Amino acid sequence: MTMLHDPNRVYVFDTTLRDGEQVPGCQLSTPEKIEIALALEALGVDVIEAGFPISSPGDFQSVVELSKAVREPIICALTRANRKDIDSAVAALQYAKRPRIHTGIGSSDMHIKYKFNSTREEILQRAVEAVKYAKQFVEDIEFFAEDAGRADNAFLAQMIEAVIAAGATVVNIPDTNGYCLPEQYGSKILYLKQNVQNIDQAIISVHCHNDLGLATANTLAGVINGARQVECTINGIGERAGNTALEEVAMVLKTHHALNLKTNINTKHFSEISAKVSRMMRMPVQPNKAIIGQNAFAHSSGIHQDGFLKHRENYEIINPEDVGIDAAGIILTARSGRHALKHHLERLGYVIEKINLDQVYEKFLLLADQKLEISDDDLLSLMSDGEEHTYKNGYKLNSLHVVCGDSALPVAVVKLEHEGVEKEAKAEGNGPVNATIKAIESIIGKDIQLKEFTIQAMHGGSDDTSKVNMRVIFEERSYLGYGFSTDIVKASADAYLDALNKFL
Repeated sequence: MTMLHDPNRVYVFDTTLRDGEQVPGCQLSTPEKIEIALALEALGVDVIEAGFPISSPGDFQSVVELSKAVREPIICALTRANRKDIDSAVAALQYAKRPRIHTGIGSSDMHIKYKFNSTREEILQRAVEAVKYAKQFVEDIEFFAEDAGRADNAFLAQMIEAVIAAGATVVNIPDTNGYCLPEQYGSKILYLKQNVQNIDQAIISVHCHNDLGLATANTLAGVINGARQVECTINGIGERAGNTALEEVAMVLKTHHALNLKTNINTKHFSEISAKVSRMMRMPVQPNKAIIGQNAFAHSSGIHQDGFLKHRENYEIINPEDVGIDAAGIILTARSGRHALKHHLERLGYVIEKINLDQVYEKFLLLADQKLEISDDDLLSLMSDGEEHTYKNGYKLNSLHVVCGDSALPVAVVKLEHEGVEKEAKAEGNGPVNATIKAIESIIGKDIQLKEFTIQAMHGGSDDTSKVNMRVIFEERSYLGYGFSTDIVKASADAYLDALNKFL
């Protein structure tokens, strides 16, 4: 059941459901584990480490149920180097289509002395016996040499050669404590490639922790020096500072074509699975997290925004759509320039040639100084402000007077200014908004159809600002308008004029 040795293929071993779940507060029920496992299968991972069966009845049952639910990836169960652990894993994997046992023991002198109170010779014997015993039940055996990052290279090579001879198909060289520098770790992998006689009979796997923030760098150093399996978690979750982030390694390999290495990962699923794991494991993703953080494709610096809008690759090496995000975000702040403001106004349907952009930009800066970020609603409110001429030669609402009540037919009197000329109109309607629209129509004198009209309270409460959205049809084309006011009728008039000014 071992994997084929394609020299350019990097296999992805996901341990979100084992190492990732060891984080306090991240424990999952079996149905939750199955949901994430199916998402990992859709993502294209090659191996799913489903759990540590001997550790608890719940973990045992999760491995059983995941084995039933998942079809394509290898299902892996973790054990220590003893028969009881291995027997438990064998029983838990009985339904797996492609089972793997992941067994191992410490390899550093520190672990041998202070964790096992043993000797190199005894540890080597226990490692070989565990692999031979597991091999009786499952063909695909992965051996982990715990704390290999701090192990003596010569002894580590001796251990790896012995376990491969005993039947290991994958050898895992973990930097268990996140100690190594990339050059050290890469050199360790290269040493094994050059000094283990039977290394071509197994795949070298790298399992790096992020204690010094080097997990991804160390993983890549291992791959560049000959490792062909990477052990990762979604969002980089895991014990202490976490594991290597799957999304980071996959995107490095996808971005750096010169490495000539490939995975089977469908990167377009990253955004979706990241959100799922974050939500279900109650582990928020830091905003500046590489690849899938909410700011990973957000640009707020005016200089960066200008360069990005001129040519995306100026400030983006990854297309956000490649990781399942619709588009990069140009975040409007007080540091944003006219180019960024223009980009957002055009996105909202405004024709820049018809707008006093300098005037709008001055108003924008005043608002941006008061707020950390400017939202679409802030921008729409800014554009619907009737105190200044937002549009060049556009229609401006100079005054609005409405009379309505239980026994009175609603009447609206509207004064509009256009190109310095003010016109007034009066109209009746079946409500105050209808009367206002009719009065505006009588001044405009165009055949305009109102297709959509919605009112939304911005925050809640009777004294709240209302946001009115309108969609109108003119000459078979659709235009959106927005209005903001504590007065619903005034907000409706502003929204209607906002839509009209985009084409009149």
